[in-house]
Amino acid sequence: MRDANIFAFRKAMPRMSWSPRNLYNLWRRSCGAGAAAIDFTRTPKTLFQQRWISKALVRAYHGDFINEKIFKRWYLPDTLPDVRPRQHALSTNGDLDAFAGRTEQLERAKKRAYEEKTKGLAPVGSLMLAEVERRIDVFIFRCCLAHSVYEARRLVIHGSVLLNGKKHTDANTRLAPGDMISVDPAAIRFLQEPTSSKEESKDEQLSDSASESESSDSSRPGPSAKAASTNPSLTPFRLPPYASPFIFIPAYAEVSFPTCSAIYMRHPTARPGYSEIPTPFDADGEVIRLAWEWYSKVRPRTRSKSQMAREPENRRIGGQ
Repeated sequence: MRDANIFAFRKAMPRMSWSPRNLYNLWRRSCGAGAAAIDFTRTPKTLFQQRWISKALVRAYHGDFINEKIFKRWYLPDTLPDVRPRQHALSTNGDLDAFAGRTEQLERAKKRAYEEKTKGLAPVGSLMLAEVERRIDVFIFRCCLAHSVYEARRLVIHGSVLLNGKKHTDANTRLAPGDMISVDPAAIRFLQEPTSSKEESKDEQLSDSASESESSDSSRPGPSAKAASTNPSLTPFRLPPYASPFIFIPAYAEVSFPTCSAIYMRHPTARPGYSEIPTPFDADGEVIRLAWEWYSKVRPRTRSKSQMAREPENRRIGGQ
């Protein structure tokens, strides 16, 4: 990466990471002082400045390791998809609908119209980032098999990941529906014992900070805890501190933690009031909309035939 200090408090840019510093930056952008900077309801900033700030925030979280030129050419869709299905005329003649076999179809249309009325339209703005979610390193992070997307890239490059049963070392690969990835359990950090007593004592201090205030001896594990941690028949499980806000699985992933594998079931989509793409910003808010407005004006319009020929058939942009 270009910027080594990616969790700087001065910039407060959210990232794909479980780091406590990143959690603090997320809080600042959501509820803290940084939230006012992205509230463009009443602001003296020009429209260009609003779009630039929104674009910078979105890119900081969604693929900051992807070159900007490559992102604009290969990851941005030409247009935002319309996830709303085709509308059908609602008939008042129930017998005729039953005779034509349209009863279930019309019931679904009524239910969909009610959801759009109560929850609003589907937040299609977030689908501009659907191609980033297809990347194998991002998918490993979404499946909670790595502490950050940067660690997931390292796992792929170092040969600790299998794609459909074969060793895969290209972190830029985009998955197709049905692809299965497997991660070597020996490479997953929170499934390993601490490598040194210093690291173990640091984890204990972070996890038992509340009990340390009551007694100075409570930070040391008892004999039963030591026996459980050293039992060779048990797989150690040590989540990093403050990781709970990031432990979730998106709807398009089917994860098997006993085998450290996951299946990319389908491409992420959106429905009224909900988007399957995890993002720290409102899926249909100003930041996502202004970021799309920025890229809709500066993205490349065409791709050469030689570039399209190098892309595998089942992994092309938009499934083309």
